[in-house]
Amino acid sequence: MIAGTLKGAAIVIYAVALATLAGWLEGSVADTIAAFGGAMLAVHVLELPFVLAHLRRYRGPLAVSIALNLLFGLLHWVPLKRAATVVDSEKASWVS
Repeated sequence: MIAGTLKGAAIVIYAVALATLAGWLEGSVADTIAAFGGAMLAVHVLELPFVLAHLRRYRGPLAVSIALNLLFGLLHWVPLKRAATVVDSEKASWVS
C-alpha cells in the first residue's frame, strides 16, 4: 500500500518535471519539483551498478527491470532482494 503510494508520487514528480521542461508549467514550485525529479533520476542511475544483480531477478526482460529501477529505485529492487533472500533461506534450510 505504501509502496504503491510512493510509486504514484514518483510518477507525479516525473510528470511535473517533464511538463516543466516542456514549458507547460511555470513557477518556482514547478522548477523545484523538476529539480527534485532530476535528482531522483540521477540517484537511480548511480545505483544501477550496485543493484544489477537484484534487477536480474525480475521475471521480465532486464531492460524493463532497469527502466522500473530508473523510475522507482529501491521501491523496485528491494522486493526483488527480499524475495531472493527468502528463496535462498528456504533452499539452505532443506540442505542436510
